[in-house]
Amino acid sequence: MLDNLLDFIRKDGLSKQLEHSFLGIEVEEHRIDRKGRLSRNPHPQKLGSRDYHPYLQSDFAESQSEIITDPLSSVEDVMQQLNTLQTVLAYSLQNDDRIWPFSMPPALDESDRHFIAKHFDRPAYKEYRDYLIEKYGVARKIITGVHVNYSIPDSFFAHLYQHYQHDFESLTSFKNMLYFRITQNFVLHRWLLTYLFGASPIPEAGFFADASDPCWTHPVRSIRNSRFGYVNDSADHVNVTLYSSFDSFVSGIETAVEDHHLFGPAEFYGPVRLRGQERLNEYRSKGISYLEFRVFDNDPFSANGISRDTLVFLKIFLLYLLLAPVDEQNIEDKLKEAFDENDRVALERPDKPTFKQREGIVILEKMTKLVKDVGVADHDIFTVLQKFTDILAHPQLTPAARLLPFVNDGSLREKGVEIASAHKKAMIKSDALLPSLSNFAHQTQTLIFKSVELGIRYTVRKSQSNKEVVNLTSGEITRKLKLEDYKEITLDNSEKYLRELFPTLK
Repeated sequence: MLDNLLDFIRKDGLSKQLEHSFLGIEVEEHRIDRKGRLSRNPHPQKLGSRDYHPYLQSDFAESQSEIITDPLSSVEDVMQQLNTLQTVLAYSLQNDDRIWPFSMPPALDESDRHFIAKHFDRPAYKEYRDYLIEKYGVARKIITGVHVNYSIPDSFFAHLYQHYQHDFESLTSFKNMLYFRITQNFVLHRWLLTYLFGASPIPEAGFFADASDPCWTHPVRSIRNSRFGYVNDSADHVNVTLYSSFDSFVSGIETAVEDHHLFGPAEFYGPVRLRGQERLNEYRSKGISYLEFRVFDNDPFSANGISRDTLVFLKIFLLYLLLAPVDEQNIEDKLKEAFDENDRVALERPDKPTFKQREGIVILEKMTKLVKDVGVADHDIFTVLQKFTDILAHPQLTPAARLLPFVNDGSLREKGVEIASAHKKAMIKSDALLPSLSNFAHQTQTLIFKSVELGIRYTVRKSQSNKEVVNLTSGEITRKLKLEDYKEITLDNSEKYLRELFPTLK
């Protein structure tokens, strides 16, 4: 049904649109105190209300910050904004808090569990949160990770649809088919990402206090991506076979909610979610807007929680998944096998070769050939692909294996505090207020810093004449500003200036 997809992309010159596909990042991370315990400070008071803040939120626990970037087409722009948001958060931390760099939470005792359960200043989520605590316990719900949102420009689908309009009843159904092909392939190849990016090798003390201890005999690649991590219970009736078809996915989650196995669609913790519509049944008529991938451990070796090279790799990987046909024969069995293989990879010793090593090298070879065929290859892409090919051949280079020398008495606490302190110092002790925007004037950095604090959306660029242009949006109001408009701005007067620009800002 999707024959000649690559040929049409090349013939119609659509490669650039794929190259400029959009990525948006959501990073969950805990605040800790200087001893490596979960912070008991409230969500930073300097930041705008969580009722509307577009960038800086909190998740299940009051200590669990969530950073959300805009969807951006350039990896460099994504990393620039992510670092800007991380820096503003670092400045807002209270009483010497810092950011825990791992997905697995710090050591927990009963007082921690009680505090987390009873302290959460978002009343609108209370019923749902109480339900989750009762069902899953506190520990599993405070595992953190990185979610990546991915979308392809609508013009790509519209142009390509001309070649397939006799095979699909509408552009929406065509778009859904392509997005769901990526979804299925992602689930079938998930093990590769678990191997390359797994970084949760051990549980800290107390994590399994309210669950059956799996009797860890050795560190692993990723607890978070294993059956012991952030997964639904088997009784929820939403296992991996939901991904056998688009209709199966939508109707399966609808049924699980109707039968009260799930509180709502947000309780589905599969590796990929369809996104863009408020109600599940609307995906059939209005279509998928973007995909959310939920399998990434926090990268402790990046102050941003995820690295630039990871995102470069992911863009190529998703292009590969788009163009790789899915064999629908016995698809449920293949999905189950993929789930089991991912779990096996997740629970392997991180410094040993994976049983899937040869298959992974073949995939990287195909990805290298593909970027040449599609016409998006450059030196940087080849360098990134070679880096991850080397990691496949040398497991000691994986994030989980790199953490092993720092395990002390079954804990990564000391290393976690060391990394957290170093990341915070690098951000707030920099010569520039916002290190990722150091090529912009200090006044521009100041304006963006205070805008992020207050919950004002921003974009920043330099014009062809090298003038700095900032767009700010709050509610329905957008202001376009040039440096001369705010050349007298300082941290002391910036909030007053912004509130004059946006008088309805809360």
